[in-house]
Amino acid sequence: MNKKRTALASIFLISTMLLFGCTNKEVSGPQSDRLNIVTSVFAPYDFVRQIVGDKAEVSMLLPPAAESHSYEPTPQDIIKIQNCDVFIYGGGDSDAWVDGILESIDNKDMKVIKMLECVELVEEEIVEGMQHEHDEEDEHAKADEHDEADEHQDEEAHQEEHEEDHDHEAVEYDEHVWTSPKNAIKIVKAIEAAVIEADEINKTDYEENTSAYVKQLQDLDAAFEKVIASGKRKEVIFADRFPLRYFVEEYGLSYYAAFPGCSTDTEPSAATVAFLIDKVKEDQIPVVFHIELSNERMADTICEATGAKKRLFNACHNITKEDFEKGVTYLDVMKANVETIKEAFN
Repeated sequence: MNKKRTALASIFLISTMLLFGCTNKEVSGPQSDRLNIVTSVFAPYDFVRQIVGDKAEVSMLLPPAAESHSYEPTPQDIIKIQNCDVFIYGGGDSDAWVDGILESIDNKDMKVIKMLECVELVEEEIVEGMQHEHDEEDEHAKADEHDEADEHQDEEAHQEEHEEDHDHEAVEYDEHVWTSPKNAIKIVKAIEAAVIEADEINKTDYEENTSAYVKQLQDLDAAFEKVIASGKRKEVIFADRFPLRYFVEEYGLSYYAAFPGCSTDTEPSAATVAFLIDKVKEDQIPVVFHIELSNERMADTICEATGAKKRLFNACHNITKEDFEKGVTYLDVMKANVETIKEAFN
């Protein structure tokens, strides 16, 4: 999937360069004197808002209510990146298309923050019961291999495929670094440094805003720690993708889920559903989670079979259009998650 995305993005990039040239600020209209900051997804977008206040123009490439893992950049998005002063993105496989764009930009003054470089990374993993997005591909490959007449070639092909999958998984890190409040603080401080470097005139304002915001993030972290420390259990079940490896690592939680965080799958196998239903019953789990912008069908199925409650845990990829227009923040969303965790652990 990632190789396909990268190939399509490369084709798209080449087409865009032919249409617009490598860098052409004139196509985007008049330039503002204020700092221009562009982010990929919601969490860093809101971090920037808290730091800069009204001192900068801030925009997010991912449209409100859009699914981040199916996002493809438009020509206008590429122009935004080309013309900005500070660009902030994840830096994982989902953002592979960014590298070619950044290489094409002749703007030595642009500050670029790759969030994966701001924190200590954890790898994606396949836990018990979880459906691997390559399962079906592996089954088809095995069926094709068994049709081959030469058993020796069959065995070598299978071994090479196994090694290729293993190598790929070994470097596939969880991209959702902001789901830990402690990580959020590290990212916020990296953003502060880049913004000040780009706009030293407003340094004092940026420092004061950052200091106040970091205190709020520390309070959020303390709230999660308090709820989890006093809870009756340390296990969460997600009938969905699981983009919360950093969160569970931070607070010492175990988890079961249908898919890894960046999986493109949305329909689980019967075996995955059965495993999660049995796990909810066996461990007497009162709450089953889904993430934002999910179709929620799997959560509904498991809750109907077990009597558990269905609850949203928002991983802050994105928010709804309504919430975006209301000015809902990362802290708003994560404070709601605190209350949801409290319900799940009581």
